[in-house]
Amino acid sequence: MADSSFDIVSKVDHQEADNALNQARKEVEQRYDFKGTDSSIEWSGEAILIKANSEERAKAVLDVFQSKLIKRGISLKSLESGDPVASGKEYRITSTLKDGISSENAKKISKLIRDEGPKSVKSQIQGDELRVQSKSRDDLQEVQRLLKAADLDVDLQFINYR
Repeated sequence: MADSSFDIVSKVDHQEADNALNQARKEVEQRYDFKGTDSSIEWSGEAILIKANSEERAKAVLDVFQSKLIKRGISLKSLESGDPVASGKEYRITSTLKDGISSENAKKISKLIRDEGPKSVKSQIQGDELRVQSKSRDDLQEVQRLLKAADLDVDLQFINYR
């Protein structure tokens, strides 16, 4: 019998992220507590740029954006935000969406599978994703449960289950 396998990836649906950003921008433009504060959120290339006239307002805009991401089903583990930085009269926060599993996180996940997972399971790193193989589908499901329960600093999805 052939081995069963699945891939572990960390991908962000950019269309959903764009929708969340547009919703956050509309809310910031319409909310009473943001009136006259020159607060904005927009794409700046691949990054997300938040501008406001005070540090607290910039953090509030980031909070609005985070709530929209959660409503759209995007984990906050895939959002990397810096601290507010003063730039002239305004404060800026630059955020990025993390796509793919970094090599050190892939090594951590692979080690976790090796140490705590069923013995028949093999994992191999393929670029920014991991392939997990085993003869038993039950062992693969056990690995998925193990990874969902683990507190990793990366958002994981399981695809290509065969």
